[in-house]
Amino acid sequence: MLILENVRVRYGAIEALKGVSIEVPGKKIVALIGANGAGKSTALRAISGLVKVAEGKIVFDGREITNRPAHEIVALGVSHGPEGRMIFANLSVKENLAMGAYLRKDKGEIEKDMEFVFAMFPRLKERLKQPGGKLSGGEQQMLCLGRAMLARPKLLLLDEPSLGIAPILVKTIFQKIVEINSRLEATILLVEQNAHMALSIADYVYVLETGLIRLEGPAAEIAGNREVRKAYLGEV
Repeated sequence: MLILENVRVRYGAIEALKGVSIEVPGKKIVALIGANGAGKSTALRAISGLVKVAEGKIVFDGREITNRPAHEIVALGVSHGPEGRMIFANLSVKENLAMGAYLRKDKGEIEKDMEFVFAMFPRLKERLKQPGGKLSGGEQQMLCLGRAMLARPKLLLLDEPSLGIAPILVKTIFQKIVEINSRLEATILLVEQNAHMALSIADYVYVLETGLIRLEGPAAEIAGNREVRKAYLGEV
């Protein structure tokens, strides 16, 4: 579904990605874990067309999308749940969800998808007319996921979905990510600092350190790696 081949991204003199190559098979959950500043968010932003790729290429669903405009990449079937959620604070919950379906014309199907989102996140239906900015962190993350689902993506990019959420809600959010993957058959590339949660739901994992892939493998294999357990799971 997605291939990054030797991708390099620079912010001025700083090279954030130093030749990153990853593959994301269709209908799977692939996690990208690593410390702050490792380049995880930059990788997602490069896929979405939000930052320029200096070298290398990105192929989505058989076609190259390197440095294409972000709105064209969305139209091809890529949805991005950004770090910090980026909810439209002054728009209602319903209006935020409608923004996810901005490119769609199938009104009947949009309504069905809205109901699917409400079945998955009943809290959103309860707060339908409330401004997005008035929601709690966990509710905003639900809204972020719902908005992305309204685009009916083939590929869903999720950047730190556990960030700023009460611990009691983190498990719920990750359960819903698994549900989106299975019920919508959406391919998911997940960036997450909570390595324990990421490893618990992913099929395959890449470990990114200072712009380079240091380790990759099936989630169970990576979870059993001593270096990973020490660096990311808090084990001595």
